[in-house]
Amino acid sequence: QVQLVESGGGLVQAGGSLRLSCAASGRTVRNYVMGWFRQATGKEREFVSAIHWSGGSTYYADSVKGRFTISRDNAKNTVYLQMNSLKPEDTAVYYCAADDDIYISTTAWDYDYWGQGTQVTVSS
Repeated sequence: QVQLVESGGGLVQAGGSLRLSCAASGRTVRNYVMGWFRQATGKEREFVSAIHWSGGSTYYADSVKGRFTISRDNAKNTVYLQMNSLKPEDTAVYYCAADDDIYISTTAWDYDYWGQGTQVTVSS
C-alpha cells in the first residue's frame, strides 16, 4: 500500500506561484509514475502533469504547459508541482496519484493510489 499526502495549496492572486508537494509513505514509489490531477467544483477530474519514475520523462496538459513544472526526489519519496503564473481557472483541488507502470498515463483510472487533495484558489 502507498499513502500519499499533498501539501502546499492555498490562496494566491493571479500571476502568483505555489509549490505543491506530495509525500509518499508505506512503500517506495521510486518505480512508479507520479501524476497530478485537479478537480474544479462541478467539473470532472482532469490530468495536469506526470513524471516517469526516472525523472527523465514528463508530460503536461496543454493548459499548464510552460507554467507548471513537475519534479521528483526519489530519495525523499516526494513529488513536486511548481505552479507559476497562476490563473483563476487553475482554481481546483489538486490530487497526487501514483501509477505502478512504466508508461505515463493521463487517465485517472490508470492510477493506483491517490492522496486526499489540496485546495488551490487563485483570485483575480
